[in-house]
Amino acid sequence: MSDPRNIVNGSEIPTESYADQPYIVRTDDGAWLCAVTTGGGHEGQPGQHVVTMRSTDLGKTWGDRAVVEPADGPEASYAVLLRTSYGRVYCFYNHNTDNRREVIADDPPYAGGKCTRVDSVGYYVFKHSDDHGRTWSAERGRMPVREFDIDRANAYGGSVRFFWNVGRPFTHDGDAYMSLHKVGGFGHGFFTRSEGVLVRSPNILTEPDVGKLSWDTLPDGDAGLRTPPGGGPIAEEQSYCVLSDGSFYVVYRTVDGQPCHAYSRDRGHTWTEPRYKAYVDGRPMKHPRAANFVWRCSNGKYLYWFHNHGGRDYFGRNPVWMCGGVEIDSPDGKLIAWSQPEIALYDDDPATRMSYPDLVEQDGRYFLTETQKTVARVHEIRPQFFDRLWDQFTRRGVTQEGLTLDVAGADVAHASTLDLLSPVNAGVGLTLDLWFRLDAPGTRGVLVDGRAADGSGIAMERTDAGAVELMLSDGMAESRWECDPGLLETGRAHHVGVIVDPGPRQVLFVVDGKLNDGGEHRQFGWGRLNADMDVAAARTASVRILTTSGIERLRLYDRALAVSDLIAAYRAGSC
Repeated sequence: MSDPRNIVNGSEIPTESYADQPYIVRTDDGAWLCAVTTGGGHEGQPGQHVVTMRSTDLGKTWGDRAVVEPADGPEASYAVLLRTSYGRVYCFYNHNTDNRREVIADDPPYAGGKCTRVDSVGYYVFKHSDDHGRTWSAERGRMPVREFDIDRANAYGGSVRFFWNVGRPFTHDGDAYMSLHKVGGFGHGFFTRSEGVLVRSPNILTEPDVGKLSWDTLPDGDAGLRTPPGGGPIAEEQSYCVLSDGSFYVVYRTVDGQPCHAYSRDRGHTWTEPRYKAYVDGRPMKHPRAANFVWRCSNGKYLYWFHNHGGRDYFGRNPVWMCGGVEIDSPDGKLIAWSQPEIALYDDDPATRMSYPDLVEQDGRYFLTETQKTVARVHEIRPQFFDRLWDQFTRRGVTQEGLTLDVAGADVAHASTLDLLSPVNAGVGLTLDLWFRLDAPGTRGVLVDGRAADGSGIAMERTDAGAVELMLSDGMAESRWECDPGLLETGRAHHVGVIVDPGPRQVLFVVDGKLNDGGEHRQFGWGRLNADMDVAAARTASVRILTTSGIERLRLYDRALAVSDLIAAYRAGSC
């Protein structure tokens, strides 16, 4: 059975060689309208331009291709769409209107101090469509964006602006808000400084005369959304949503190994001091320099897309992880409490970089778009996947599907069984669910041993550092991964779940109800299985539990459970 999480199983959105930001709005005639930044080369090359297309079958096929800006004009990039109350659709994008072929940059890394990539230079512009995206206006409007300190400090003193946008527009109480990421300069990592602002229009949703549209730039003052005090210079790709009490919520990327977030209680005029994003239990989330997006769903709950590791560069965007959010009360207004994550999408090539997603809800169904910069796709995600995230805050109990062994107490010491893992389920992984007690610090010892004479199979053991390590082997190739250090204490019972997921080829540890993310000690909490190892051949056919292991309960599943399943099992206790 093919894994729906594998991106190759999605429906392709037709583009040219380059494909970025496949964003969708539903038009008043019921179609999906998608805007894409595309081109015959790669990102940032001349010929980069904006096109739209329509789908009437939930993204399976696309037609009515329309060119918003031509390939032979100045660079046009990073389009987002806004549908008005009377059916008009606006397309907002960067446009290098002055056709600058280079800008001042740092030397190094740019030889001679000139950067010839100019897709983040120029003006924030828009065109509109009154026929549901089949055609676009000839005239191009320009949004006035207020100058900030970051503009005045650039190499041109603000007379030339650097910026781009990936955030979807949003509306609230009759106003429309467009995101913008201001850039301070070009150098190592391309952008050397960035911060987020909003461009607000109080009348674009109802005023058909584009000459009468009004605009202002938020927040108040001369500084946009930045990192927390002591953080790095990069605060970009802001993604917004509106909470039930009218508060605005924003999340954005940094180069600090963590995503940043903030709230506004006054419609974007001011923001709470930015903080690094955290789970509901207070543990910090990890995320590299990649898009991380938030959406409010029609049920009033939230979804969050990120990559769950502490990288500080543009890499590591595979797999995609998602969290569920629910509103909670605070003295200042609503906040979002975030669940622990699950893998939503992956590619077989670890180097693939999935990003710039959009979420579409229709008739109780959920669809995600994504791109790897060369192929854009639509993926339908089962509602149960998101329900599991939202239920994580309260669910408790032991999953029965796929359970092949469940022993506790005195039975653990005598347990020995054959053929626990059905060959029929060889492609869907396995899960070990243990309650055990460490009886001595710093002692290495085997907990579970299911290896054959040739070494193939599965084993778990305590390391000298007191962690727990999983070993998998097909008799030739081997994979090892251990839980985060410092989590296991002597003299108390611990719950450890280990998921072997052969789709994205991941090993995940969930210790005492918490998915390991590497903590302060390592970038990743999840490990990749050896690419040369046959996961099916490594699945154990027999399990032996040593009497000295300290195991109080052992459950074995012949499939990869969800992280949420192991959190629920931890809440249920060892009985």
